[in-house]
Amino acid sequence: MKKTAYLFATLMFTLISCHKDNDDHVLQASISLNFSHNWDGELVTNAHFNTIQYTNENGEELSIEKLRYVISKITFHKANQETIVLDGYNLVDVTNATNLLFTSSTKIPLGQYSNMSFTFGFDDEDNSKNYPDLNAASWTVPEMLGGGYHFMQLEGKFINNTNTQTGYAYHAIRAVNNTGTEQVLQDTSIVVNLGSVNITNNTTFNIVMNIAQWFKDPNTWNLNDWHTALMPNFNAQIMMYENGQNVFSLESIIQ
Repeated sequence: MKKTAYLFATLMFTLISCHKDNDDHVLQASISLNFSHNWDGELVTNAHFNTIQYTNENGEELSIEKLRYVISKITFHKANQETIVLDGYNLVDVTNATNLLFTSSTKIPLGQYSNMSFTFGFDDEDNSKNYPDLNAASWTVPEMLGGGYHFMQLEGKFINNTNTQTGYAYHAIRAVNNTGTEQVLQDTSIVVNLGSVNITNNTTFNIVMNIAQWFKDPNTWNLNDWHTALMPNFNAQIMMYENGQNVFSLESIIQ
């Protein structure tokens, strides 16, 4: 009798444990962000690099030779103002076609969310931290320019106003003003809002960057005037921040 009772109790415990594990699996979703890139709708990959074939809003012909950028603070917002911030950040490297897909180690509960967002670059809190992998990737910003990390490196060549190929380095960082007696820093990271979503399963957000937008609106970018030494240029960084507000868009959601 005792043996029968013991076997019954063991069986019930196993069934309850399995049921709990299955519920945990069903009620939690894995989140991925998949990044693609275009130039006003024309697909851009590293196979399209190193050839002058794009024309910016100012009429300058240019190529892309390097593109990489950081995204961080992937956040799910609930209607009651609660938020879930996923662990991790990602250095998207289009040049080497690496980290185009990022999956957080954090899972989130299924359900309706009023907004999903991520940050282009690092806000001041995250920019003050130490990231050994980004240090190794030569992603740091010198202390004289405020320290922390790059947000983006976009480089290539353009045809200047003397019809000569000239290099450009469109590097986005936290804006720094060194003209006064004290260094002034301004957070120029960008929160990208993708809108409401109902999470019913493991989910991939397909996100597009329109590279042309960096040169377009609201500031028409003149590469003849703004092609080098942009990191220490406070006004240039503010203009990049303004142009970057509509660079990213949500293409689709796969569940």
